[in-house]
Amino acid sequence: MTPISVCFTTWCHDRGFTPFPALPQTVSVFLSWSASQGAAVATTERRTAALRYGHQMAGYESPTHSEVVKATLKGIRRALGVAPIQKVAVTVDRLQGLLKHVPDTLQGKRDKAILLLGFAGAFRRSELVALTVTDLIETDQGVRVLIRKSKTDQEGQGQEIALYQGKLRVVDAITEWREAANIQDGFLFRPLKKGGKVLDQPLAAESVADIVKKYAGIAGFVPHEYAGHSLRAGFLTSAADNGASLFKMMEVSRHKSVDTLKGYIRRADLFKDHAGKAFL
Repeated sequence: MTPISVCFTTWCHDRGFTPFPALPQTVSVFLSWSASQGAAVATTERRTAALRYGHQMAGYESPTHSEVVKATLKGIRRALGVAPIQKVAVTVDRLQGLLKHVPDTLQGKRDKAILLLGFAGAFRRSELVALTVTDLIETDQGVRVLIRKSKTDQEGQGQEIALYQGKLRVVDAITEWREAANIQDGFLFRPLKKGGKVLDQPLAAESVADIVKKYAGIAGFVPHEYAGHSLRAGFLTSAADNGASLFKMMEVSRHKSVDTLKGYIRRADLFKDHAGKAFL
């Protein structure tokens, strides 16, 4: 049973409703309740899809196809809006601002490596924490990184990207962390216990977002405006600002479609040759 099925079943039992098969009216009330509790439109739609799948797998006709549920979803979209909340991108300038506040401690070395590697490779947080030592191969110009599985590679065929050493000294930061933590193999980024003991397990994906928020706050920014995705978005925004080609950006970000990347380029070009530049 999926988490949403458990949630829905508990919700129904608490109110005397039948969860499976559920009436369209029950699903409609559940979705309205979910939205009233602060669930975003995307979350509500995922829950609807999960309920549809759960009913189909149990051999029931899905109540989500009913006009009642469709009308409820339409109302939720209208009330909450469907535009995603954009987190602030950690561009190269902001990244350098964050790095100034990273202490020269064992945890600081780890956090610095995470910030730099996450930015330089336009990593998703799940990809970042899944990296192992054997996934990185040093070269004269930087590091080749094998990403074994990602959002756009669900079959796990693997994708390789190049991390440029450059002025940010990404490779040096990785080396300093590994040497300080004595990591010879296994997961690259790991949690630390009090006293500095490095655990063998991988760092939780949520920790990447916590690290970004932490240093954003220390640097004087608003922490909740940042997330793990801010590093990925920051690389792409910086690349677009500096005239990188769409296809070179895709080599690093591994996007399957150019449509998403076009958004970064459009934002970077918003003020270039502005129609009102001559008179505003």
